[in-house]
Amino acid sequence: MRLTSVQIERMVRRVFEELKSQNIVKFKEPEDKVFKRAIELCENEFKAEAELDREVNRMLDDLERQNPNGFQRSKMFGMIKRRLAKEKGFIL
Repeated sequence: MRLTSVQIERMVRRVFEELKSQNIVKFKEPEDKVFKRAIELCENEFKAEAELDREVNRMLDDLERQNPNGFQRSKMFGMIKRRLAKEKGFIL
């Protein structure tokens, strides 16, 4: 999934607002510092997933070269991505 920086910031802000409105969380650090760190963590996770997607696409390209008769790339993408994510301990 691809999100812009603005979308990530909105998502984090909504999560923070919901957690605060329900008194689920209390910050030990200043909220703006925690907010920036949460954005950073989310961006890193999306970057890691994008790298996983690139790796899957490279694998599919190799498979396509080895099997010129074709296969369903979209089905294979999901299968390979789930397998690689599991191997790498990445939660999708």
